[in-house]
Formats: sequence, C-alpha cells, structure tokens
Amino acid sequence: MQRITVRDIAEMKTKGEKIPMVTTYDYPTARLAEAADIPVLLVGDSLGMVVLGYDSTIPVTMADMLHHVKAVARGAKKALIVADLPFMSYQVDAAQAMTNAGRMVQEGGAHAVKLEGGECVAETVRRVVACGIPVMGHIGLTPQSVNAIGGYRVQGRGLQEAAQLLRDARALQAAGAFALVLELVPAPLAGLVSRKLSIPTIGIGAGPECDGQVQVLHDMLGLYTDFVPKHAKQYAHLAQDAQAGLSAYAKEVREGAFPTEKESFSMGEAVLRELESL
Repeated sequence: MQRITVRDIAEMKTKGEKIPMVTTYDYPTARLAEAADIPVLLVGDSLGMVVLGYDSTIPVTMADMLHHVKAVARGAKKALIVADLPFMSYQVDAAQAMTNAGRMVQEGGAHAVKLEGGECVAETVRRVVACGIPVMGHIGLTPQSVNAIGGYRVQGRGLQEAAQLLRDARALQAAGAFALVLELVPAPLAGLVSRKLSIPTIGIGAGPECDGQVQVLHDMLGLYTDFVPKHAKQYAHLAQDAQAGLSAYAKEVREGAFPTEKESFSMGEAVLRELESL
C-alpha cells in the first residue's frame, strides 16, 4: 500500500481533483476515514473541544497532540497524516517550532504539520520546511487567536482584511508551505486566493472553489452535539444512534435481559459440582 505524499496532493490540484480531508483523533477514527478513501487526515487541535471537553483549542498541549497523533499513525497506513502544532508550541521562535514539528514527525508518526498565521509566521514556515518537514498553513479564522480576533467570525469581508489575507497566502506559499487551510473566509475571496496560488487550498467554511475541503469528524457525523457550525453538513447522526443503543443496553441490564447464554461462557459440570462441595 503506497503512502500518499505532499507531491500527490500537489498533483491533485494540477489535475483539478478535489481533495477531501477530515480530522481524526484516534485509531478507530483513522481506520474509518482511511476505509472511506480520504487521502489526508488532520489530527487537529480541535480535539481540545470535541474530545477533551475544553471550550477552545488554546489549552491543548504538545503532550495531548502527540498522544493522539501516535494513535492515528497506528491506524492509518496510506493517508497523509498532518498534525496541528498547538498554541505556543511554535510562536516563540523558529527553533521552538522546528523542535516541536520534529517531535510530531519523529515521535508521533505524522508526515506534515499545520500551523496558524500568515506573514508573521512565514519565516518560521521556511525554517521548518528547510529541515525537511512539510508544512500546511492556516489563515482566515485562526482558532488559536480567538481571544485576539474576538470570537469565531468570518474573516476577510473588508478590503483591508481581504488584501491582508491574500498577502498572507502568498507569503506562506513563498515560504514553502505545501497547502493552505482557509477557514471562515467569504467564498468569493477563497476562490480568488485558490486561483492565485499554485499550492492547494483546503476550505472549511470557505465555499466550493477551494481545491479541497476539511471538516471536523465529530461535526459531520453528528457526534458533537454542543454546537453545529454553519459550515458543517451532518452526513450521519451517530450521537442519536449511540444514545439509543446505550439506553437499550441499560434497560436490558436492569431487566435481566442481558447477558443471555449467547453472550456467556460455559464450564464443565463436574468442575462446577466439585466447586460447590468446597
């Protein structure tokens, strides 16, 4: 089974093939996504909210990320695995970024890392790429900066914001990023950026003209019910199915209907009689 590489992703844009990407956080979700023929798996710091119960991605640590990246790497044998660098794991300087990106690849088993920011992190991206680690950029809404942005809102509607986003995109491409996530960006702007860049764009809440799309697995499968973003389409409602299954299990246990002989194991009658005499 041949591993998908960043070159394969670049060729998909060249050929006009759309790129599906989804977040995965552990062995079973990695196996499910790979069985669905999804070529890129993102171990996103969104796990902070949908798996660990935080109210943002900011509390997520390198230890958290490495734990989940390792699990995904054990489950995915073909897909390209991209790992998020969490908050304050790359912002101090390029040396810190290179160290932590290296840990994601060497310890975690990722094939690339993703970090947030545009022109301000371009030199860091350049240094990490020069070390042989592919980098995916991320601009538009950058969740690690939610406190500075003032909430989860669309970015780039005004002329200055839109022009800065285009400068950010070009800076990341020039720095060697192999792809770029555009999050919560007006669809026309995302389309413009996608046409102007030679590297693939991956949209989330950025309209249909991006070269690919990424969704949070728990959103699209209906597992995370606290909040459903406008940009998320639910392709299944697993939380409802799971709750129904758990309720049925609890009911059968209370009524003595589970387990039955089918779910039980037998032993020799002679041994049982001997034990009863003790």
